[in-house]
Amino acid sequence: MRLSVLAAAACVATLSAPSAASSSAMAAGVDKLYILDCGHGSAPDQSRWSPGVNVGVPLQVSDNCYLIHHAQGWLLWDTGINDSVAAMPDGLKGENGAPSWIRTKTLAGQLEELGLKPFDIKAIAVSHTHPDHIGNVEEFPQAMLYVQKAEYDWPGLNGAPRFNPNHPVTKLEGDHDVFGDGSVVIVSTPGHTPGHQSLLVRLPKTGAVVLSGDVAHFKDNWDNRRVPAFNTSKEQSLASMERIAGILTKEHAQLWINHDKAQSDAQKKSPDFYE
Repeated sequence: MRLSVLAAAACVATLSAPSAASSSAMAAGVDKLYILDCGHGSAPDQSRWSPGVNVGVPLQVSDNCYLIHHAQGWLLWDTGINDSVAAMPDGLKGENGAPSWIRTKTLAGQLEELGLKPFDIKAIAVSHTHPDHIGNVEEFPQAMLYVQKAEYDWPGLNGAPRFNPNHPVTKLEGDHDVFGDGSVVIVSTPGHTPGHQSLLVRLPKTGAVVLSGDVAHFKDNWDNRRVPAFNTSKEQSLASMERIAGILTKEHAQLWINHDKAQSDAQKKSPDFYE
Protein backbone atom coordinates (compact mmCIF):
# COMPACT_ATOMS: atom_id res chain seq x y z
CA MET A 1 0.00 0.00 0.00
CA ARG A 2 1.52 3.33 -1.03
CA LEU A 3 1.40 6.19 1.45
CA SER A 4 0.08 9.38 -0.07
CA VAL A 5 2.04 12.63 0.16
CA LEU A 6 -0.48 13.94 2.68
CA ALA A 7 -0.22 10.81 4.82
CA ALA A 8 3.56 10.97 4.77
CA ALA A 9 3.42 14.63 5.75
CA ALA A 10 1.11 13.74 8.63
CA CYS A 11 3.63 11.17 9.84
CA VAL A 12 6.39 13.77 9.83
CA ALA A 13 4.18 16.15 11.79
CA THR A 14 3.46 13.40 14.31
CA LEU A 15 7.17 12.77 14.75
CA SER A 16 7.99 16.43 15.18
CA ALA A 17 5.33 17.72 17.55
CA PRO A 18 2.71 15.42 19.06
CA SER A 19 -0.36 17.37 20.07
CA ALA A 20 -2.09 17.17 23.44
CA ALA A 21 -4.83 15.15 21.78
CA SER A 22 -2.21 12.78 20.36
CA SER A 23 -0.61 12.39 23.81
CA SER A 24 -3.99 11.59 25.31
CA ALA A 25 -4.69 9.03 22.61
CA MET A 26 -1.24 7.57 23.18
CA ALA A 27 -1.93 7.04 26.88
CA ALA A 28 -5.13 5.20 26.02
CA GLY A 29 -3.52 3.21 23.19
CA VAL A 30 -0.07 1.72 23.71
CA ASP A 31 0.55 0.55 27.26
CA LYS A 32 3.18 -2.23 27.32
CA LEU A 33 6.45 -3.05 25.56
CA TYR A 34 8.07 -6.44 26.17
CA ILE A 35 11.67 -7.28 25.20
CA LEU A 36 11.92 -10.88 24.02
CA ASP A 37 15.15 -12.89 23.87
CA CYS A 38 15.46 -13.82 20.20
CA GLY A 39 19.01 -15.14 20.24
CA HIS A 40 22.63 -14.42 21.15
CA GLY A 41 25.54 -14.25 18.76
CA SER A 42 29.32 -14.30 18.78
CA ALA A 43 31.62 -13.16 16.00
CA PRO A 44 35.41 -13.41 15.68
CA ASP A 45 36.15 -9.86 14.50
CA GLN A 46 34.37 -6.70 15.60
CA SER A 47 35.90 -4.75 12.71
CA ARG A 48 33.40 -6.42 10.38
CA TRP A 49 31.02 -3.77 11.81
CA SER A 50 33.58 -1.08 12.72
CA PRO A 51 36.02 -0.87 9.80
CA GLY A 52 39.61 -0.48 10.96
CA VAL A 53 38.66 -0.44 14.65
CA ASN A 54 39.22 -3.36 17.07
CA VAL A 55 40.48 -5.63 14.32
CA GLY A 56 40.47 -9.25 15.46
CA VAL A 57 38.62 -8.50 18.70
CA PRO A 58 35.70 -10.92 19.27
CA LEU A 59 32.21 -9.47 19.54
CA GLN A 60 29.20 -10.70 21.52
CA VAL A 61 25.82 -9.51 20.30
CA SER A 62 22.24 -9.71 21.48
CA ASP A 63 19.26 -10.30 19.21
CA ASN A 64 16.00 -8.94 20.58
CA CYS A 65 12.40 -8.91 19.45
CA TYR A 66 9.91 -6.43 20.82
CA LEU A 67 6.23 -7.06 21.57
CA ILE A 68 3.99 -4.03 21.86
CA HIS A 69 0.48 -4.05 23.26
CA HIS A 70 -1.95 -1.44 21.98
CA ALA A 71 -5.69 -1.15 22.52
CA GLN A 72 -6.10 -2.14 18.86
CA GLY A 73 -4.01 -5.32 19.22
CA TRP A 74 -0.50 -6.77 19.46
CA LEU A 75 2.42 -5.66 17.25
CA LEU A 76 5.64 -7.68 17.03
CA TRP A 77 8.76 -5.78 15.96
CA ASP A 78 11.43 -8.08 14.46
CA THR A 79 11.24 -11.86 14.82
CA GLY A 80 14.84 -12.87 15.52
CA ILE A 81 16.82 -15.93 14.56
CA ASN A 82 14.63 -18.86 13.56
CA ASP A 83 13.23 -20.79 16.53
CA SER A 84 14.63 -24.03 15.06
CA VAL A 85 18.11 -22.91 16.23
CA ALA A 86 16.99 -23.61 19.82
CA ALA A 87 17.06 -27.34 18.99
CA MET A 88 20.63 -27.22 17.62
CA PRO A 89 23.06 -28.33 20.37
CA ASP A 90 25.90 -26.22 18.96
CA GLY A 91 23.77 -23.42 17.57
CA LEU A 92 23.93 -22.03 14.04
CA LYS A 93 27.49 -21.47 12.85
CA GLY A 94 28.28 -18.20 11.09
CA GLU A 95 30.14 -18.00 7.81
CA ASN A 96 32.63 -15.46 6.44
CA GLY A 97 32.89 -13.60 9.74
CA ALA A 98 29.15 -13.42 10.42
CA PRO A 99 27.98 -14.25 13.96
CA SER A 100 27.27 -17.77 15.15
CA TRP A 101 23.88 -17.89 16.85
CA ILE A 102 22.33 -19.75 19.75
CA ARG A 103 18.80 -19.66 21.12
CA THR A 104 18.07 -20.62 24.70
CA LYS A 105 14.40 -19.65 24.35
CA THR A 106 12.01 -19.75 21.42
CA LEU A 107 9.87 -16.84 20.37
CA ALA A 108 6.81 -19.10 20.44
CA GLY A 109 7.62 -20.19 23.99
CA GLN A 110 7.96 -16.63 25.24
CA LEU A 111 4.63 -15.68 23.70
CA GLU A 112 3.03 -18.73 25.32
CA GLU A 113 4.46 -17.61 28.67
CA LEU A 114 2.43 -14.42 28.19
CA GLY A 115 -0.70 -16.41 27.35
CA LEU A 116 -0.45 -15.65 23.63
CA LYS A 117 -0.64 -17.80 20.51
CA PRO A 118 0.71 -16.77 17.09
CA PHE A 119 -2.78 -15.89 15.84
CA ASP A 120 -3.09 -13.31 18.65
CA ILE A 121 -0.43 -11.18 16.93
CA LYS A 122 -2.32 -8.87 14.58
CA ALA A 123 0.66 -7.13 13.00
CA ILE A 124 4.38 -7.59 12.59
CA ALA A 125 7.01 -5.18 11.29
CA VAL A 126 10.68 -5.85 10.66
CA SER A 127 13.56 -3.43 10.68
CA HIS A 128 15.05 -5.23 7.66
CA THR A 129 15.40 -8.61 6.01
CA HIS A 130 18.64 -10.06 7.39
CA PRO A 131 18.03 -13.56 8.85
CA ASP A 132 18.49 -12.49 12.48
CA HIS A 133 15.48 -10.19 12.12
CA ILE A 134 13.01 -12.18 9.97
CA GLY A 135 13.65 -15.75 11.12
CA ASN A 136 10.11 -16.33 12.40
CA VAL A 137 7.93 -14.16 10.16
CA GLU A 138 6.04 -17.16 8.83
CA GLU A 139 5.09 -18.27 12.33
CA PHE A 140 2.50 -15.49 11.99
CA PRO A 141 0.98 -16.13 8.56
CA GLN A 142 -2.17 -14.15 9.29
CA ALA A 143 -0.46 -11.05 10.71
CA MET A 144 -0.20 -7.94 8.58
CA LEU A 145 3.46 -7.36 7.69
CA TYR A 146 4.66 -3.76 7.57
CA VAL A 147 7.81 -3.37 5.49
CA GLN A 148 9.28 -0.74 3.22
CA LYS A 149 8.59 -1.40 -0.45
CA ALA A 150 12.29 -0.94 -1.20
CA GLU A 151 13.09 -3.77 1.20
CA TYR A 152 10.28 -6.02 -0.02
CA ASP A 153 11.39 -5.62 -3.64
CA TRP A 154 15.11 -6.06 -2.90
CA PRO A 155 16.10 -9.39 -4.51
CA GLY A 156 17.24 -12.09 -2.12
CA LEU A 157 19.74 -14.88 -2.70
CA ASN A 158 19.70 -15.89 -6.36
CA GLY A 159 16.89 -13.41 -6.95
CA ALA A 160 14.48 -15.17 -4.58
CA PRO A 161 11.76 -13.12 -2.86
CA ARG A 162 12.52 -12.11 0.70
CA PHE A 163 9.04 -12.98 1.98
CA ASN A 164 6.35 -15.51 1.21
CA PRO A 165 4.36 -13.78 -1.55
CA ASN A 166 1.15 -15.04 0.08
CA HIS A 167 1.81 -13.26 3.37
CA PRO A 168 -0.45 -10.22 3.86
CA VAL A 169 1.70 -7.13 3.51
CA THR A 170 1.56 -3.36 3.65
CA LYS A 171 4.41 -1.99 1.54
CA LEU A 172 5.47 1.38 2.86
CA GLU A 173 7.23 4.24 1.13
CA GLY A 174 8.33 6.28 4.11
CA ASP A 175 7.09 6.77 7.66
CA HIS A 176 3.88 5.19 8.91
CA ASP A 177 1.72 5.76 12.01
CA VAL A 178 0.75 2.15 12.75
CA PHE A 179 -2.29 2.74 14.97
CA GLY A 180 -3.18 6.26 13.83
CA ASP A 181 -2.65 7.89 17.23
CA GLY A 182 1.07 8.71 17.16
CA SER A 183 1.96 6.08 19.75
CA VAL A 184 3.82 3.72 17.41
CA VAL A 185 5.45 5.20 14.30
CA ILE A 186 7.59 3.38 11.75
CA VAL A 187 10.46 5.62 10.67
CA SER A 188 12.21 5.12 7.35
CA THR A 189 15.98 4.79 7.99
CA PRO A 190 17.60 3.28 4.87
CA GLY A 191 21.29 2.57 4.46
CA HIS A 192 22.03 -0.66 6.26
CA THR A 193 19.70 -2.17 3.67
CA PRO A 194 17.64 -0.41 0.97
CA GLY A 195 14.46 -0.35 3.05
CA HIS A 196 15.71 -0.43 6.63
CA GLN A 197 13.26 1.08 9.11
CA SER A 198 13.17 1.93 12.83
CA LEU A 199 10.32 2.25 15.31
CA LEU A 200 9.37 5.15 17.58
CA VAL A 201 7.24 4.02 20.53
CA ARG A 202 5.76 6.63 22.86
CA LEU A 203 5.05 4.84 26.14
CA PRO A 204 2.87 6.56 28.74
CA LYS A 205 5.31 6.13 31.68
CA THR A 206 8.71 5.27 30.17
CA GLY A 207 8.37 7.95 27.52
CA ALA A 208 9.64 7.74 23.96
CA VAL A 209 11.85 4.86 22.87
CA VAL A 210 13.47 4.37 19.45
CA LEU A 211 13.98 0.74 18.40
CA SER A 212 16.75 1.39 15.92
CA GLY A 213 17.21 -2.00 14.29
CA ASP A 214 20.66 -1.99 12.68
CA VAL A 215 21.06 1.75 12.15
CA ALA A 216 24.02 1.04 14.45
CA HIS A 217 25.03 -2.35 15.83
CA PHE A 218 26.45 -1.17 19.16
CA LYS A 219 26.85 2.08 21.09
CA ASP A 220 30.47 2.79 20.12
CA ASN A 221 29.55 2.67 16.43
CA TRP A 222 26.60 4.97 17.12
CA ASP A 223 28.71 7.44 19.10
CA ASN A 224 31.37 7.56 16.40
CA ARG A 225 29.01 7.31 13.41
CA ARG A 226 30.79 4.24 12.05
CA VAL A 227 29.24 2.43 9.08
CA PRO A 228 29.90 -1.26 8.29
CA ALA A 229 31.43 -1.79 4.86
CA PHE A 230 28.63 -4.20 3.92
CA ASN A 231 25.87 -1.61 4.34
CA THR A 232 24.14 -0.90 1.04
CA SER A 233 24.75 2.87 1.31
CA LYS A 234 27.18 4.72 3.58
CA GLU A 235 25.58 8.06 2.72
CA GLN A 236 22.08 6.86 3.57
CA SER A 237 23.39 5.17 6.72
CA LEU A 238 24.90 8.42 8.00
CA ALA A 239 21.77 10.37 7.08
CA SER A 240 19.61 7.87 8.94
CA MET A 241 21.82 8.15 12.02
CA GLU A 242 21.36 11.91 11.95
CA ARG A 243 17.62 11.52 11.51
CA ILE A 244 17.41 9.25 14.54
CA ALA A 245 19.59 11.67 16.52
CA GLY A 246 17.13 14.44 15.71
CA ILE A 247 14.20 12.34 16.89
CA LEU A 248 16.02 11.48 20.14
CA THR A 249 16.50 15.18 20.82
CA LYS A 250 12.96 16.26 19.95
CA GLU A 251 11.30 13.39 21.79
CA HIS A 252 13.75 13.19 24.73
CA ALA A 253 13.81 9.55 23.70
CA GLN A 254 15.92 6.56 24.65
CA LEU A 255 17.87 4.78 21.91
CA TRP A 256 17.58 0.99 22.11
CA ILE A 257 20.20 -0.71 19.94
CA ASN A 258 19.16 -4.24 19.07
CA HIS A 259 22.58 -5.89 19.00
CA ASP A 260 24.27 -3.98 21.84
CA LYS A 261 24.64 -6.80 24.35
CA ALA A 262 25.76 -4.56 27.22
CA GLN A 263 22.64 -2.45 26.88
CA SER A 264 20.42 -5.49 26.38
CA ASP A 265 21.79 -7.22 29.48
CA ALA A 266 20.78 -4.20 31.57
CA GLN A 267 17.19 -4.16 30.28
CA LYS A 268 14.31 -6.08 31.80
CA LYS A 269 13.05 -8.95 29.70
CA SER A 270 9.67 -10.58 29.26
CA PRO A 271 7.54 -11.38 31.19
CA ASP A 272 8.52 -8.02 32.73
CA PHE A 273 7.65 -5.05 30.54
CA TYR A 274 8.00 -1.31 30.08
CA GLU A 275 4.90 0.87 30.27
